[in-house]
Amino acid sequence: MNGRDCSDPGNQGYPRESKNCSRRMFVRHLLGGAAATVLGPSLTHGGGTSSLRTWREAASELIGDQPADETFWGLVKELFPIRKGLIMMNAANLCPSPYVVQQLVFKYMQDVDADPSFPNRAKFEDLKEEARAAVANYLGADADEVAIIRNTTEGNSTVISGLTFSKGDEVVIWDENHPTANVAWDVRAERFGFTVKKVTTPPHPGNAAQLLDAFRAALTGRTKVLAFSHLSNLTGVALPAKELCQIARERGILTLVDGAQTFGAFSLDLHDMGCDFFTGSAHKWLCGPKEAGILYVRKERIDKLWPLTVGDGWEEASLQGARKFETLGQRDDARVAALSKAIGFHQDIGKERIEQRVRGLAAALQSRIRKGIDGAEIVTPLDPELSGGIVVFSFPKMAGMDLGALLEKLYQKHNIGCNVLPWGIRLSPHVYNLMDEVDKVVEAVRSL
Repeated sequence: MNGRDCSDPGNQGYPRESKNCSRRMFVRHLLGGAAATVLGPSLTHGGGTSSLRTWREAASELIGDQPADETFWGLVKELFPIRKGLIMMNAANLCPSPYVVQQLVFKYMQDVDADPSFPNRAKFEDLKEEARAAVANYLGADADEVAIIRNTTEGNSTVISGLTFSKGDEVVIWDENHPTANVAWDVRAERFGFTVKKVTTPPHPGNAAQLLDAFRAALTGRTKVLAFSHLSNLTGVALPAKELCQIARERGILTLVDGAQTFGAFSLDLHDMGCDFFTGSAHKWLCGPKEAGILYVRKERIDKLWPLTVGDGWEEASLQGARKFETLGQRDDARVAALSKAIGFHQDIGKERIEQRVRGLAAALQSRIRKGIDGAEIVTPLDPELSGGIVVFSFPKMAGMDLGALLEKLYQKHNIGCNVLPWGIRLSPHVYNLMDEVDKVVEAVRSL
């Protein structure tokens, strides 16, 4: 490299004979010197025509709803520590965090371990409030309506256990809710004597009206709560949340929206949606730190919801809006603080652009599956009003296969991380996936 090191800030010439040097210079500028020094070699592979610009600059040059090209998304992919060659399409379960989030978690963990004294850890209160403000802005909510909890399950359980019911009351739920949410309602009902009514929607809905009609028919004068997943992790069907919340509100019914599959994937505005409660996990589509999640409680409902856990600081927190739902005992301060970095990562790309990309990848999967796999049956609707980032499909020979062996074969032979359900293969691509990976996945399934 003509004696000039990539770490030399005066190396403005970016020697033509050293592409790796230029690449490392870019990554170091992108992630910060310390992170790039640690991660260096693993980030020097790949192409891209904008290697001398940061991804923030690249995103800022996209005007309005202008879509990004594959070069841009290839740049985004390099921000994730995904093993080379691995095609991860399991965002519905667990997403990798980008380096910027991962490194911040490590930094804060090291800080706490180096000095766990009260004076040193005091800064995490301010960092938590920064994270809360970032989440609220991202979701179209007020900061006092947001509790930073551990995951969606905890958020759902807080609402399920925190509301007051009497015998004769009804709760209406979707039978495609995450199993843990529905079981939690059943356990609560068994203890306190109210009724849980499960709604089944058409297996292949043709329009949103069919979904709305199924729920509307189930509501009665005794219904106190309508609880549903915004997007089903079982079929990939998305419910018209705003319309459902409006129907419920007109009847004086509370709404709990499980946003596990849309928090980080959809551009959301909770005030506009009109729900009373919304839950989500950072470890899925937000690509955030693990064991960090959110519980949104509409301002008017905070006083009427009891906390799931009462811990240290309750007296003060109980007077500060939704904070009263996060007195959970000792937390991993590093993960809570790093939540704001995950939000910032999404905001820098553009949450509308992320939703557009997620939907584009899902649509491409559906199209290629239909064309490339004989006899394939796609469970997930193609209509973007009725779907999101999850695609579930089956093929004729799947009925006779060992599902565990099928999952293992996709992973071991084809380097594909996904999920296999009794009724189909579930693919859930995200911003770290490229269109050529869509083709590889479909070809791998076709070869089976």
